Amino acid sequence: MREVLRCEFCSLVQFRTANSMCRRCHKALDPVEPVRGVAELASAPAVVAGEESGLRVAQLVKEIRKARHMSQRQLASRMQVPRTYISKIENGKAMPTLTSLERLADALGVEVSHLVRDGRSQREEEIVAIHADPFLAEVAQLLPQLEPLHRSMLLSQVREMAREQLKAQARESVRLQSMARRQTA
Repeated sequence: MREVLRCEFCSLVQFRTANSMCRRCHKALDPVEPVRGVAELASAPAVVAGEESGLRVAQLVKEIRKARHMSQRQLASRMQVPRTYISKIENGKAMPTLTSLERLADALGVEVSHLVRDGRSQREEEIVAIHADPFLAEVAQLLPQLEPLHRSMLLSQVREMAREQLKAQARESVRLQSMARRQTA
């Protein structure tokens, strides 16, 4: 089945071309999104330490790609590989070679070590990041002193605040994308 797309620049509805360029304005049908900051990656769910290394790489690639708002096709274009290769990596059906890992890390804007680190080193990095923030370091020291009920209530409140913040960021992102589309139309 052929893929039907609308060009974001000239609004022409068309089938995907072999070179993924618009038939009318000759611009990319899959515009490359700007690279987002690493702070967005911190909100990605942690990888379970007991997983196999291939599945850990697959999950990290998918999480980073989605955090950067990239499609598999855009990532494949940056790596100059077929989109199906990215799909196989993300589904754990293919393990990239060292050369491919370097190209993948470069395309995602991260270090190779970020893609192949284990759960323990990731947790250690998160702990160092928490202790680097003076407020979070102070809270971390006080948590063991709280009674279990109060600790649970505090953590529930923090989780709820984080969810609300993520929702607000998502709404703002949609609003900005909508404004950008209107300006280009």
